[in-house]
Amino acid sequence: MPLTQKVTFKTMLQRGNRVQVPKLVRWQFKMEPDQVLKVGVLAHNVWTGWQHFYGKMGKDGRITVPKLQRELLKGREQSLVGYVMEVTLEPA
Repeated sequence: MPLTQKVTFKTMLQRGNRVQVPKLVRWQFKMEPDQVLKVGVLAHNVWTGWQHFYGKMGKDGRITVPKLQRELLKGREQSLVGYVMEVTLEPA
């Protein structure tokens, strides 16, 4: 059963510019790696706003944030790795 509703959670941007989908969310919705998701990300304490893109979750439960969205999120910061990110997932 794929994701059928909007889910919001907070996580840190990890090495490789990826965000981890919590196990509880993956288990609750029985998320599958081949499902296309509409992903929204917002970096806290960086005044740039939400960035949305379409992506798939890997088998390890991580979603890679594309380079364009990272650059738009960055603003004046050098790197976003380690920043708290608010993530929304929706079915595409």
